[in-house]
Amino acid sequence: MKMKIEWLGWLWMLFLVACTPRVTNPEKVDAFPVIYPDYMDVTIPPGIAPLNFYVMEDKTERVDVVVKGSRNGSLQTSGEYAAFDLKDWRELTEQNAGGTLTFTVCALVDGQWKQYRDFSVSISKNRLDDYGLIYRRIPPGYEVGGNIGLYQRNIHTFEEKPMLTEMAVPGRCFNCHTSNRTHPRHITMQVRGEGGGTLIQKEGVQQWYNTKTDSTRAAGSYAYWHPDGNYVAYAANSVHQSFFVGRQKPIEVYHLYSNVVLLDTRTQELIADKRLTTPDWLEIFPAFSADGKTLYYSTSQACNVPAEYEKVKCSLVSIPFDAASGRFGEKADTLLNGEKTDKSYVLARPSYDGKWLMYVQCSRSNFPIAQPDADLWVMNLANWETKPLDTVNSEHTESYPNWSSNSKWFVFSSKRQDGMYTRLYIAGMDENGNATKPFLLPQENPKKYYHELFDAYNVPDFTSEEVEFDVRTTRKNIESDKRIQVTIR
Repeated sequence: MKMKIEWLGWLWMLFLVACTPRVTNPEKVDAFPVIYPDYMDVTIPPGIAPLNFYVMEDKTERVDVVVKGSRNGSLQTSGEYAAFDLKDWRELTEQNAGGTLTFTVCALVDGQWKQYRDFSVSISKNRLDDYGLIYRRIPPGYEVGGNIGLYQRNIHTFEEKPMLTEMAVPGRCFNCHTSNRTHPRHITMQVRGEGGGTLIQKEGVQQWYNTKTDSTRAAGSYAYWHPDGNYVAYAANSVHQSFFVGRQKPIEVYHLYSNVVLLDTRTQELIADKRLTTPDWLEIFPAFSADGKTLYYSTSQACNVPAEYEKVKCSLVSIPFDAASGRFGEKADTLLNGEKTDKSYVLARPSYDGKWLMYVQCSRSNFPIAQPDADLWVMNLANWETKPLDTVNSEHTESYPNWSSNSKWFVFSSKRQDGMYTRLYIAGMDENGNATKPFLLPQENPKKYYHELFDAYNVPDFTSEEVEFDVRTTRKNIESDKRIQVTIR
């Protein structure tokens, strides 16, 4: 009986192979194929999930793709779209680290095979061995609702897992999930609304805080961990939205106030330094340097928003920090002056190797994801020189960059696909601060996934390992009214 089943299986496979159209007498086309996603000339790390793609030509019935490594190996796939075997793809990219892959694409279009010009993909020597990404997915709309979700994704496969969704905690908005330099053993998150609170999770143990006090006016958000894991910097602010009528730009997001505070997780105390909690300025988006001795943040002069929304210009500032005493230095240095340059500099993200400071530049605002002209720039921390990442930036919004654990790669959100929905892109960075062409986060069926998913991506970050996150404990703690009340040091 077993032998009969095996023979039937082999016969079925032979039948499928026999019925699969083979490439015969293809018409040579002197043009590259139009593919989705656009993976031509990108640079990828070895071991990343397969770059599956569609040929976007009318009346395409089938595609046949052969991939050859410059050093060794090849693979072939045929079907409705190019879908590569996970194991074979991984082996091919590992074999050709530091080399290239050449793609030969044929498409059966209206009954005639076409063969397009070959294109290539570079395989970097720099690895990306982090487990994956953490991000928030948000459905369309500007209010709480619609099953906001916090997810983690294995970037070496197509596996995506929900960590926390609104179905588990109805009516709550949760955001600003932040791990300590990709290490999820230290993670913080803010839950807003009824039953809100600030989560500090260390080594799997959750503690929930009320980080709002009479003097700070709001709970902490936009978080960043100090490398020693004892401190977390937050922006205590009030965020609002206004909508345009009859204009191409739909929305402006702004803050009525914002200050930067520091939570000492050992003592449950907030450090509210007078230089970071000024009444006439808005301090926002804190980030510690690689050695933890400097805090970067953005600051803008208070304006009458929303009426004066165009006047919001953020400068990029740094201030010394001593972790032993929990004290800031006496002087804050302005690295980029927003008022003088008529620009806004926000979301500073230092690389973990101490070489680079990536940030977002836009014409105004302290909320860049709503600004169409938001671009990624990088500062060389050895000589303070700055430059735009031209190979990365598009005509639409780029924002929320974060580094991989080895500082050789970064992820960011971009609206380049349609000007509305943010998608996640990954790019490499070389020793001279030059970025490679970014590639869209691979999906098993990219067109179906991205064209049918109406969620936008928000606040992506790498995670060096799979996150241990107990949703039942989280739900129980959120629904409980037990919160550790912080005090001001």
